[in-house]
Amino acid sequence: MNVKQFVKMHREEWKQLEQLIVTMSKRRNAITGDTITKYHRLYQKTAQNLSYSQTYFPNDEVTGYLNGLVSKSHNLLYKDQVSSFKQIRQFFSTTFIGLLVEQWKFVAAAMILFLIGAVGSFIAVVNDPLHIYAILPAAIAQGVDPDQLGKGHDAVDSSLMSASIMTNNIKVAIFAFAGGITFGLVTVYLLIYNGIIIGALAALFWHHEKSYDFWAYIVPHGIIELTAIFIAGGAGLLMGYKLFVPGQYSRGYQLKHHAKRSVQLLLGTIPLFVIAGVIEGFITPAAISLEAKYIVAFLTVIGLVLYVVIGKVNLYKSKARVDFDS
Repeated sequence: MNVKQFVKMHREEWKQLEQLIVTMSKRRNAITGDTITKYHRLYQKTAQNLSYSQTYFPNDEVTGYLNGLVSKSHNLLYKDQVSSFKQIRQFFSTTFIGLLVEQWKFVAAAMILFLIGAVGSFIAVVNDPLHIYAILPAAIAQGVDPDQLGKGHDAVDSSLMSASIMTNNIKVAIFAFAGGITFGLVTVYLLIYNGIIIGALAALFWHHEKSYDFWAYIVPHGIIELTAIFIAGGAGLLMGYKLFVPGQYSRGYQLKHHAKRSVQLLLGTIPLFVIAGVIEGFITPAAISLEAKYIVAFLTVIGLVLYVVIGKVNLYKSKARVDFDS
């Protein structure tokens, strides 16, 4: 059986289950014994379909669709209504990590686009420092002075600076995500452009033999910040790709289905931007040694790795419970 035959054979039952999920979520008082029986039967059949799809069509969209349908059905059938706090914890501990695992290729593509811009501008400025005036906006090119790095931070209002940085970075992420509606073209541009700025600045400080100092002021917040931007950019690329190559589904369906997943990826980056903003506002300008700044950067890497590892463990346990119930 190929995937088209599989979808055609079971599509009607999946639609019925979707309708029952909506009905049982909104009209709990109107639920009858027959409704619960039908719901449970459809849930079990869909869970079996998911197992089959994971075995024979692991990379097809139908597997992701069924995984989401079974998860929603399981939560409605076996869990009491949870608090908002528990829903948020569930999202960041399991759902968000699951989306990252599923869409890691688009996140990696976003990182590659950024690196293309960074490496290209770095090489250009290394070959000729004057290229920086052609590459960077005039305000940045004329305002940066490697010899003044780390000076004048005593006058900085860290709270205001942190809030401004958070707001700006979240705007960049939203634009990178929303760029997906342009078939990903705006997203590609933003990722490459931001890479160009970092690469050109890195080359400028390299010429002044201040690379060690430059990266000490970048990596403490930059690792988390860039990770969040890559995730937001990956969300935009995902949406753009599905609009450009809709496959066997209509572009309208792809937009509706993947826009929701992309929005979830975007929402998952907000805490990362908050953390990055706090670090950039309070730790980056702090009068501490460069080595201490690098230690902060190392700790952020450890934190990100632990978050993903723990999230994948929680995700595995959640899937194991679904498989056991089915």
